[in-house]
Amino acid sequence: MNLLRVATYNIHKGVQGLGPARRLEIHNLGHAVEQLDADVVCLQEVRKLHRREARYFTRWPELPQAEFLAPEGYESVYRTNAFTRHGEHGNALLSRWPVVNHQHEDMSDHRFEQRGLLHAQVFAQDMPVHVIVVHLGLIPASRLRQITRLRTFIEREVPPHEPLVVAGDFNDWGLPLRMAMNAMNLRSLDSQRTPTYPSRLPLVQLDHVYARGLKPVAQHAPRGRIWSRMSDHLPLIVDLAYDP
Repeated sequence: MNLLRVATYNIHKGVQGLGPARRLEIHNLGHAVEQLDADVVCLQEVRKLHRREARYFTRWPELPQAEFLAPEGYESVYRTNAFTRHGEHGNALLSRWPVVNHQHEDMSDHRFEQRGLLHAQVFAQDMPVHVIVVHLGLIPASRLRQITRLRTFIEREVPPHEPLVVAGDFNDWGLPLRMAMNAMNLRSLDSQRTPTYPSRLPLVQLDHVYARGLKPVAQHAPRGRIWSRMSDHLPLIVDLAYDP
């Protein structure tokens, strides 16, 4: 049985804390991403640039965060979801396997939240695998509408016979959203709840990996003081099984 390991991680833009007490965690996150040892890493709240923070932190990386976090030998793909006064941020994908192509789709439901999805096709172990990275909204009704838009996107862009992974910060732990994903034949490891938020005392699982044409067989979230310092989320690591 061959396994594809997928991790999803909301990195909180590489900075923790507020005001003068905030600290730069992007360097620690670089080590953390490498420790995940995932074939595909799906990242949310990734900064392409932020002019104010670049002036504030003396060790702010010169590279955009997606490129900075990519372990040696990995390809990085980034697409912007939100433009702000000082910069922009969005979703990213880091892949141990070649990325054949990628695209972005706006999923904003209202003007107060800029959201989007990143779709990449990865050629993993001689098999094309589609990976969609999402970061859904804060309002429950918005999330369900975004799932409907996700379904339209999948029907339009992903051949039904090719494996598909949808991973990210769903901002949701409820049954209605899970049922909506299951209705698209996308399955997660429903039998095992793995809290990922808040990282200091994980109570709920906001981060999920769903798959079609691949079977989730194991998942876990690393815990401990080091992981709780780097972001307000813990990473979720999921092993998927498929036939060669």
